Amino acid sequence: MTDTPPAYVRPKDIDNRASFWQRVQWRLETVAWDVIYWWPMKRLGPDKASDFGGWLLKKIGPKLSQHKTMRRNLKLAFPGWTEAEIERTALAAWDSAGRTAGELPHLPAIDPYTSGRVDVVGVERLDQINASGKGAVFISGHFANWEIMPAAICKRIPHAVMTYRALNNPHIDRRINKLRHDYGTGTAAPKGIGTRELMRALARGAPIALMNDQKFREGVAVPLFGHEAMTAQGPTRLALKYGVPIVPVSTVRTGPARFRVEIHAPFLPQDTGDTEADILASVTRINAFLEDCIRAEPGQWFWQHRRWPKEAWREAGVV
Repeated sequence: MTDTPPAYVRPKDIDNRASFWQRVQWRLETVAWDVIYWWPMKRLGPDKASDFGGWLLKKIGPKLSQHKTMRRNLKLAFPGWTEAEIERTALAAWDSAGRTAGELPHLPAIDPYTSGRVDVVGVERLDQINASGKGAVFISGHFANWEIMPAAICKRIPHAVMTYRALNNPHIDRRINKLRHDYGTGTAAPKGIGTRELMRALARGAPIALMNDQKFREGVAVPLFGHEAMTAQGPTRLALKYGVPIVPVSTVRTGPARFRVEIHAPFLPQDTGDTEADILASVTRINAFLEDCIRAEPGQWFWQHRRWPKEAWREAGVV
């Protein structure tokens, strides 16, 4: 294949606008990252690191401001739940996030196809997409450990292109991207400047993968748990433009550093000629898939971000 994007692309504006003291802070953060987090977790092994990370965030998480956001999101999504159910799920979400952090240094030991720690359901669909040479748009959300899904795709389709959110700290950002590359996630296109790379990939018949579950201010308002949420229409636009299927993917944690990744049935976006209506229909379908995944394992989704506008909280009487 030609016109292959580099394995790691970093938005230059993040670094160019940094002050001297910001750069000093980045260096100090990186030392702390290595000494306090990375090396100790690495020594624990994948199972113990997962357990410790989950235990630690269950202790720390409820003291953070994000815990209030989680509780509001859960009350909005599950209005019939009791306070005990809300709190139990919030703690489970902290546990899941902590386990993800604990597992990060051990990704090479959690190979989707050789470690015995990951069950990939629907792998034949990956092989069919790879053999077709026509590309596809994989969509998923921040379920369980969301680093597992890209590797499950890229190890069967090495030329697939993933998107990622670049960290402000360039040193930690490079460390994580090297880890992802070594793990099997070959090409990473950062959000914000990665659209060009995604279009090039689809044009040459390579699949792309995007997370479609976070708030996107420039998106379209589509229901999620019965409340409108601004959702990115980019995956659907790209699938329509290049005539490729959308492929939903889910990840479920089945134990410490153990997972099930499922490649769901592909579908072609509705294409009636009314572009905006077609986009709305497909984005609505994607949100329905994401909602089903969240309902199945509510404690394994990343509830910590403000997925809905504050107006939705107010209208629902959520405090």
